[in-house]
Amino acid sequence: MFYDFHITGMDGDVPNIKRWTVFYPVYINSKKTLAEGRRISTSKACENPTCVEIADSCNFLKLPFAIEIDKAYPRDFMQRGRVRVSLKKEDGTLYNPAISSRKQLMLQVAEMVPRHHGRIRKQEPSTTSTAALPSKSGKSGRKKK
Repeated sequence: MFYDFHITGMDGDVPNIKRWTVFYPVYINSKKTLAEGRRISTSKACENPTCVEIADSCNFLKLPFAIEIDKAYPRDFMQRGRVRVSLKKEDGTLYNPAISSRKQLMLQVAEMVPRHHGRIRKQEPSTTSTAALPSKSGKSGRKKK
Protein backbone atom coordinates (compact mmCIF):
# COMPACT_ATOMS: atom_id res chain seq x y z
CA MET A 1 0.00 0.00 0.00
CA PHE A 2 1.15 3.50 -0.78
CA TYR A 3 0.19 6.29 1.58
CA ASP A 4 1.01 9.92 1.14
CA PHE A 5 0.53 11.55 4.52
CA HIS A 6 0.06 15.18 5.31
CA ILE A 7 -0.42 15.45 9.03
CA THR A 8 -0.68 18.73 10.88
CA GLY A 9 -0.30 19.09 14.59
CA MET A 10 0.59 15.45 15.24
CA ASP A 11 3.64 14.22 17.10
CA GLY A 12 5.57 11.93 14.76
CA ASP A 13 3.49 8.75 15.21
CA VAL A 14 1.35 7.45 12.35
CA PRO A 15 -2.35 8.15 12.95
CA ASN A 16 -5.07 5.52 12.57
CA ILE A 17 -6.38 6.50 9.15
CA LYS A 18 -8.93 3.69 9.17
CA ARG A 19 -11.21 6.03 11.10
CA TRP A 20 -10.83 8.93 8.65
CA THR A 21 -13.45 9.93 6.09
CA VAL A 22 -13.12 8.18 2.70
CA PHE A 23 -13.33 10.50 -0.32
CA TYR A 24 -13.49 9.01 -3.82
CA PRO A 25 -13.17 11.40 -6.80
CA VAL A 26 -16.44 9.97 -8.16
CA TYR A 27 -18.32 11.70 -5.32
CA ILE A 28 -17.80 15.13 -6.91
CA ASN A 29 -17.56 14.17 -10.61
CA SER A 30 -20.17 16.02 -12.68
CA LYS A 31 -19.86 13.42 -15.47
CA LYS A 32 -21.26 10.68 -13.21
CA THR A 33 -24.90 10.03 -12.27
CA LEU A 34 -26.22 9.50 -8.75
CA ALA A 35 -26.43 5.77 -9.50
CA GLU A 36 -22.77 5.79 -10.53
CA GLY A 37 -21.76 7.37 -7.23
CA ARG A 38 -21.97 11.17 -7.44
CA ARG A 39 -23.02 12.62 -4.07
CA ILE A 40 -23.55 16.32 -4.79
CA SER A 41 -25.58 18.15 -7.44
CA THR A 42 -24.15 18.47 -10.95
CA SER A 43 -24.26 22.27 -10.73
CA LYS A 44 -21.84 22.18 -7.78
CA ALA A 45 -19.75 19.21 -8.95
CA CYS A 46 -16.60 19.48 -11.09
CA GLU A 47 -15.48 17.61 -14.18
CA ASN A 48 -13.22 14.55 -13.70
CA PRO A 49 -11.39 15.38 -10.44
CA THR A 50 -8.24 13.47 -9.50
CA CYS A 51 -6.95 12.29 -6.13
CA VAL A 52 -4.05 14.75 -6.31
CA GLU A 53 -6.41 17.70 -6.89
CA ILE A 54 -8.58 16.59 -3.96
CA ALA A 55 -5.51 16.17 -1.75
CA ASP A 56 -4.21 19.65 -2.69
CA SER A 57 -7.61 21.09 -1.82
CA CYS A 58 -7.53 19.34 1.57
CA ASN A 59 -4.03 20.72 2.12
CA PHE A 60 -5.31 24.24 1.37
CA LEU A 61 -8.19 23.71 3.82
CA LYS A 62 -5.66 22.65 6.50
CA LEU A 63 -7.09 19.13 6.77
CA PRO A 64 -4.85 16.06 7.26
CA PHE A 65 -5.19 13.59 4.39
CA ALA A 66 -3.74 10.36 3.01
CA ILE A 67 -3.84 9.34 -0.66
CA GLU A 68 -4.45 5.63 -1.26
CA ILE A 69 -3.55 5.01 -4.89
CA ASP A 70 -4.09 1.24 -4.93
CA LYS A 71 -7.72 1.42 -3.79
CA ALA A 72 -10.61 1.31 -6.27
CA TYR A 73 -14.17 2.59 -6.15
CA PRO A 74 -16.46 -0.44 -5.60
CA ARG A 75 -19.07 0.54 -8.23
CA ASP A 76 -16.40 1.25 -10.86
CA PHE A 77 -13.23 -0.73 -10.17
CA MET A 78 -11.43 0.96 -13.09
CA GLN A 79 -11.57 4.22 -11.13
CA ARG A 80 -8.36 3.97 -9.07
CA GLY A 81 -7.43 5.97 -5.99
CA ARG A 82 -9.10 7.57 -3.02
CA VAL A 83 -8.27 10.14 -0.38
CA ARG A 84 -8.75 9.68 3.35
CA VAL A 85 -9.43 12.91 5.22
CA SER A 86 -9.64 13.66 8.92
CA LEU A 87 -12.22 16.29 9.84
CA LYS A 88 -11.73 16.10 13.61
CA LYS A 89 -8.74 16.02 15.94
CA GLU A 90 -8.23 13.31 18.56
CA ASP A 91 -10.09 15.41 21.15
CA GLY A 92 -13.11 15.85 18.84
CA THR A 93 -12.56 19.47 17.82
CA LEU A 94 -12.66 20.34 14.13
CA TYR A 95 -9.48 21.02 12.14
CA ASN A 96 -11.38 23.57 10.05
CA PRO A 97 -14.50 25.05 11.72
CA ALA A 98 -16.05 25.76 8.29
CA ILE A 99 -16.10 22.03 7.49
CA SER A 100 -18.02 19.91 9.96
CA SER A 101 -19.44 17.18 7.70
CA ARG A 102 -18.57 15.06 4.66
CA LYS A 103 -21.10 16.95 2.56
CA GLN A 104 -19.50 20.32 3.38
CA LEU A 105 -16.09 18.84 2.56
CA MET A 106 -17.33 17.61 -0.83
CA LEU A 107 -18.88 20.98 -1.66
CA GLN A 108 -15.73 22.92 -0.66
CA VAL A 109 -13.39 20.61 -2.58
CA ALA A 110 -15.64 20.60 -5.68
CA GLU A 111 -15.54 24.39 -5.65
CA MET A 112 -11.73 24.45 -5.42
CA VAL A 113 -10.76 21.73 -7.94
CA PRO A 114 -11.59 23.74 -11.12
CA ARG A 115 -9.22 26.48 -9.89
CA HIS A 116 -6.43 23.94 -9.21
CA HIS A 117 -3.08 25.13 -10.61
CA GLY A 118 -2.65 21.93 -12.65
CA ARG A 119 -5.95 22.50 -14.47
CA ILE A 120 -5.22 26.15 -15.20
CA ARG A 121 -1.88 25.25 -16.83
CA LYS A 122 -3.46 22.50 -18.91
CA GLN A 123 -6.14 24.83 -20.30
CA GLU A 124 -3.85 27.74 -21.25
CA PRO A 125 -2.18 26.14 -24.32
CA SER A 126 -5.49 24.92 -25.75
CA THR A 127 -7.21 28.30 -25.41
CA THR A 128 -4.38 30.14 -27.18
CA SER A 129 -4.31 27.66 -30.08
CA THR A 130 -8.09 27.81 -30.63
CA ALA A 131 -8.08 31.60 -30.45
CA ALA A 132 -5.46 31.77 -33.23
CA LEU A 133 -7.47 29.63 -35.67
CA PRO A 134 -10.28 32.06 -36.63
CA SER A 135 -7.90 35.01 -37.11
CA LYS A 136 -5.88 33.34 -39.91
CA SER A 137 -7.95 34.22 -42.94
CA GLY A 138 -11.47 35.17 -43.87
CA LYS A 139 -11.54 32.80 -46.82
CA SER A 140 -12.70 29.23 -46.49
CA GLY A 141 -12.82 26.28 -48.82
CA ARG A 142 -10.25 24.35 -50.83
CA LYS A 143 -6.79 25.71 -51.49
CA LYS A 144 -5.81 26.42 -55.10
CA LYS A 145 -3.09 24.28 -56.60
